[in-house]
Formats: sequence, C-alpha cells, structure tokens
Amino acid sequence: MSKKFPDPPKEENETFMYKLATFIVDKRNLIFLLWIFLLIFSLFAGRWVKVENDITSYLPETTETRQGLTIMDEEFTTYGTASVMISNITYEEAEKIAEDIAAIEGVSEAAFDNTEDHYKNSAAMFSVTFDGEEDEQVSIDAMTQIREMLSGLDVSISSTVGSDSSAQLAAEMQTVTAVAAIIILLVLLFTSKAYAEIPVLILTFGAAALANMGTNFLLGTISFISNSVTIVLQLALAIDYAIILIHRYSEEHEHLDSREACITALSKAIPEISSSSLTTISGLIALMFMQFRIGADLAVVLIKAILLSLLSVFTLMPGLIMVFSKLIDRTVHKNFVPKISAVGKFAFATKYVIPPIFVAIACVAFVFSSKCPYCYGTTDLETTRHSEQQLAEQKIKDNFGSSNLAALIVPAGDYESESRLIRKLESYSEVDSCLGLANIEAMDGYVLTDALTPRQFSELVELDYEVAKVLYAAYAINDENYGEVVNGLESYSVPLIDMFMFTYDEVDKGYVTLDDELMDTLEELHTTLDKALLQLRSDDYSRILVYLDLPEEGEETFDFLATIHEEAAKYYPEDVYLVGNSTSDYDLSSSFVTDNLIISILSALFVIIILLFTFKSAGLPVLLIAVIQGSIWMNFSFPYIQNTSLFFLSYLIVNSIQMGANIDYAIVISSRYMELKQEMSIKDAITETLNQAFPTIITSGAILAAAGILIGQLSSDGTISSIGVCLGRGTIMSIVLVMGVLPQILILGDTIIEKTSFTIKKRERTQVSGGRIAVTGVVHGYVNGRIDAVVNGIIVGDVDAKIESKNFEELPEDNNDTEKEEVRK
Repeated sequence: MSKKFPDPPKEENETFMYKLATFIVDKRNLIFLLWIFLLIFSLFAGRWVKVENDITSYLPETTETRQGLTIMDEEFTTYGTASVMISNITYEEAEKIAEDIAAIEGVSEAAFDNTEDHYKNSAAMFSVTFDGEEDEQVSIDAMTQIREMLSGLDVSISSTVGSDSSAQLAAEMQTVTAVAAIIILLVLLFTSKAYAEIPVLILTFGAAALANMGTNFLLGTISFISNSVTIVLQLALAIDYAIILIHRYSEEHEHLDSREACITALSKAIPEISSSSLTTISGLIALMFMQFRIGADLAVVLIKAILLSLLSVFTLMPGLIMVFSKLIDRTVHKNFVPKISAVGKFAFATKYVIPPIFVAIACVAFVFSSKCPYCYGTTDLETTRHSEQQLAEQKIKDNFGSSNLAALIVPAGDYESESRLIRKLESYSEVDSCLGLANIEAMDGYVLTDALTPRQFSELVELDYEVAKVLYAAYAINDENYGEVVNGLESYSVPLIDMFMFTYDEVDKGYVTLDDELMDTLEELHTTLDKALLQLRSDDYSRILVYLDLPEEGEETFDFLATIHEEAAKYYPEDVYLVGNSTSDYDLSSSFVTDNLIISILSALFVIIILLFTFKSAGLPVLLIAVIQGSIWMNFSFPYIQNTSLFFLSYLIVNSIQMGANIDYAIVISSRYMELKQEMSIKDAITETLNQAFPTIITSGAILAAAGILIGQLSSDGTISSIGVCLGRGTIMSIVLVMGVLPQILILGDTIIEKTSFTIKKRERTQVSGGRIAVTGVVHGYVNGRIDAVVNGIIVGDVDAKIESKNFEELPEDNNDTEKEEVRK
C-alpha cells in the first residue's frame, strides 16, 4: 500500500517560484532533449577553442614589453633555437657530434668550441639554430632528427621547438580531474543521505562542465590557465548548488511525494542557491578589473562555468531526481557524518579566549603576508612534479648556468650610434656581451656596419677596383645620392653589409659578373647576411641582443634595465624598446601593486554589499569578512615563513576566490545561528549550528581543498601549480577558522550584530508553561516564577525578592507599562 502525502498549502502553489518549478519538473523530458542537443554540440565545439600559451599576450597594450613584442613579431624573424647538452662525453666526440648536428637538414648552425660555455665537466653544450621559426615544420623536423640521432646518449635538450606544452598540461589536468573525481565520489559517499543521490550529482555536474568547455569557443581565445583549471575549479565551486537542492528534496520528501517534494524543494532552492552564487561571482568580477588581462580571461570563463552550473542544477537536476527518485528511496543509508557537539561546547566555553588569540595571530599574519616574496617570472618557480623539459633545463642550468637575454629595439639606419651604444653597454659588468649588426665581424677585422670606400672594398673581397667603382656609382644612383658620383667616388663610403647585399642583387640581375671563387664567397656571405638582417634589422628598427649577467628579476636587475634605457636615450631620443623576461617581469611587478589593491578592495566590497542585503546588519558582514581576510593573510604568510617565492598571479587569483567562495562557509554558520538563537539558548544554538553546518562545509570544503592540492601536486606548470597550492592551503585555513573561530566571534559580537541591524525585528511573545528558560536581552511582559538575574528596568507589580542594588525606589504607576507584553529571548 503506497504512502499518502498531504498536498502543499494552496498559497504556496500560487507563488511564481512554485509555478516555475512545476513547469521545470513537469517538462523534464523536453529539458532532457534540449540538454542532449547542447551536450552533443559541446562535444564538437570544444575542439574549436583556441588556447593562448603566452602569458605576455595579456599584458596591457601600454606596457613596454607588449609594444616591443608586437614590433618584434611584425618586423623581425626569430629563428628557433635549442640548447643541447650531452653529459659524459669527450671533447673529440663532441666535435664530431657538432658536425653531425650541423649537417641535419633544417639546422642552420650548431655552435661548439673548447670554451667553458660549450664544454665543462665532461659535458658538451651545443647551441643549435634552425632554418625556421620555432613553430615552422622545418625546425620541428630537424629537432626530431636531433633527438633520434642522440637517443642513445645522456642528453638534455632545452627548446620550445617541437615541445607541446599544451598537450603536456592537458594530460596533467586529465589526471587531476580523474583523481579529483575519485575523491569527490568518496566525499559524497560519506556525506550523502542516499547512495542514488551520487549519480544525480555527477550527471548534473558533468553536463555543466561539458557545456562550459563547449561554449568557450564563443570567447574566441582563452588562456592556458583558464583552459586548464576551469573544470576542476567549476566542480569545486559549484558542487554546493547541487548538494543544496538534493538536501532540500530529502527534507521535503519526508512529508511530500516525489513530484511535490521536487517542486517545493526547487522553488525554495532557486533563491537560496542564487544568493549563494553571488558571493563567488562577485569575487570573480573583481578579477575583471585587473590591468593584467589574464584576470578578466579567467573571470569570464569561471563566471560562465558557474552560470552553466546554476542552469544545470535548476533545469536538468530536478528531472534527474524524478528519474532516480525510487532508487533514492531504496538506497537511503544512515548518516555517516558525526555530530560535533563537543566543538560547539568548546566554542561557547572559549568565547572570551579564542577571539583575542585570533586577532593577535591575524595581526602577525598580516605583517608576514605583507613581506611575502613575490616573483613575476616562471623560470625559477618550484613545482612538486617536473616535466622532461624542466628536468633538462635544470640539468643544463646546474652545469653551464643560465642566460638572461634582453632585446633592445632602436630606430634603424644609424650604424654609428648603434656601434657606440653596443660598446657602452659592453663596458658594464652587468653585461656579458651584446650582439648587433654593428659588432658582427664580416671579414679581416671589419664588422658588418663599417663604412668602406671603393678601394677598401675591392681589396677586402679581391675585386677589380674599377668594377668596385662601378658598383659604388650604381649604389649612389640607386640611393639618389648623385652628388657623390659627380664629385668622385674615392672618398665615398658605404656600410659593408649594404654593399654586400647590393652587389649580390646586381649580380643576380646580371648587371655584374664575378669569377667563380668570388661568387661562391658572395653566395655564402649572402646567406649569412640575409639571416642576420632578418633577425637584427628591418626597414624601421634594429635589434641588439643584450646578454645580462644578472638574475631574471630583482631590484638589481630592474635598476639596470633603467640604466640601459638611459644609455640608449643618449643616442636615440625616442622609439626605444627593451624586451625580455626581465622586462616582462618588471611590467608585471609594476601592475601588481595596482591590481592587488583593486582586487582586495573590490572583492571585499562586493561581498560586503551582498552580505548587507542578506543579513540586513552592518556588523555581521564585517565580522565574517574579518575571519576570511584573516585566513587570507595566514595563507600568504607561508611563503615568507618558508622563504619560498610566490608567483604574483597565484596571490591575485586565490585572493579573490578565497574571499568570494570561502565566505559561503561563514554565511552557512551565521545564517543558521541567527535562526537558532531565536529558539534556544546561545550555547545550544551555537552547538546545533555547528552540527547542522558541518556536513555542508566539510563536503564543499573538502572538495575545493582537494582540487587545489591535486593541482598543486600533479601539475608541472609553475603558474598552475602555484595557484593550486595556494587555493588548497587557503581553503583548509578558511574551514578551520570558520569552524574554530567564527562561532566564538558570533557569540561575542552578538550585541554588535543586533545594534547594527537595519530592521526592527518583531519581538515574538514567548510562553513557557513550566521549567527553566535562559534569557539574554530585554524582558517585557509577565513572569510568574522565581527569578535570578541582573535587572535594569522597571517592575510593575508586587516584588518579593532579595534586591542587592544601590538604586532601588518605588515609582508611581504608569499606564504605558502595560500596553505591550512581550518577551524577547
């Protein structure tokens, strides 16, 4: 015989939310069909997403690095390179290998000599240059041949040629997602009320995640960070919404049938879940105001993920609940989550002890976090897991050290100024060497930019003097420098590189004929000079490569970048750009100060505004923000204590997520406490609050913390790993403070909360027929029984009690005293 359930109240059926929920539940088959179409589309659309792996692409257009990189991409060719180190090899063997590498098709050069830059500690270093750029097939094929040729040796290769970092990162994140799924399954098994709830939750989230990945193509291009961590963060941030709805359904199903329970639960959950999502979204919105546009990139992708999660929970999940309803009823199990009444009793007992300790620790954490050693480049970031590329780079660095290259871009055409600037820069101890057209030796001690007369040129290349004069005359006419032809060419000088290239063009057109030996020399020179020009000169700019004897970042490095600019300004008043890892780090450090301030203020401000409307109290939001902000300071004290560098982007992203997402834990406890303290004593209220909130917080918190820790431990990318470590550690700290410090603060700050309330709460009459009742507050009404309390007010009636007071007097009767008879607990 089936169990009969009562119908829901008629007035409840008339609300908009109830009607909306009814439509969703009753039209679930149509909604299933729409979701199937969306998911099939997403399977194909996910392949259309473009991923940007260059973090500098998100620098503001006004930064020197972004402007310089744009010029280099448009004006110069940058050939692919590789550092190839072979350990445990003799110098003679290394020489032979260098020749073999240079002979590979697609290899332009395999530099090797007997200096310590190329041979040290029985290890040989080959500096390989390819015929194409790093993403061209000719370079990739040549790199493949090099790896095959050296496969049997102890070889370490550092190169971006043929290295697919995106595929490596994608594989790592698949591992993270798989392990996270197992952990989530275990957490849900522990915290669920019925085993059949788990497939409902997994299908709901899976649909939202797939839809988010499939719709990323609408954004055009997304960063590798967003592409990597979104699915895990979406799961960790949005799983709460599905849990709230399934718990609501369980509560309503105790007295309603499956359909009515699902409708009622959905109608109540939509406002509750929507409000919960606002704090997370607000924290992400703060990221959108960063100057460093990668913040906006990640924020948009994650906000879209949360909105699609909400859509999945509100539309797909109710239908899944109806499909699995009978199975849910049959798989109900006992509650595995223990009661934590002892924690509640401890909170009440330590209400005067824990808050001062928290304030003291938070102050120390603030000082430590303000001294956090930030880094702005990924070169020296340490990760738990290392890729093959990272291991090779570290091995090369340990033996031969590291290089710090900066490209100085100056206006083209003034070879004399370029030469003097190079000599000046090389005079600094911070510079290892410089490479530009003005200091590359061509022949017999002449550099490419030396200006030679016809006589000097003919002697250099062993060309007939008269032929040389004809070439110089043709060059002058081509350059519209007719005066030199009229006045005689004996003193007319032309930069060597320009005359070489002009001579080759004239020979190629058939205007000049050279003997075979000279032609071979010219052909060889032309090939070398053509590559040099593509790399170091364009029509508008010249590029000087500056090899610094400085770390990639730091005050000393950043100060010397300013010195380079000062020296360049003496020869080139404008249009000078310095580009490299160091300049990128400097630009990022400059924007970090502003971005940090913006995110810290806006994330807290947005959350406070939401909490003000939620709790209608000015005091309570401040208390909640104080706890979460304390957890943030403690989280970012660890790098200072451990003396390890923290990637600046990790701080900015985790700061906003921790404030926007972890505040939900504090909201859960605060809202339940505010309700329960109206029904029972403060001690019982805080104890019951923690018992009720613990399953929700431990489920959500454990998943988010596990996701962060997994990302930190399993990703070899320094940026991704750093975000994961900070997120996991910060979430754990937030849970500890919310469960172990917030209850005491709520008890201690109860008066502040009440006095800063925006609304005058209606005082309900409390009637107790017998027994004992604990009262905190104003009592207005009738009390018939024994009283043991401190009274500050007026008693109307007979008093038969021992009164210990200095202010006791009888007053005349006031009729207003009997108008309201209320008791407020």
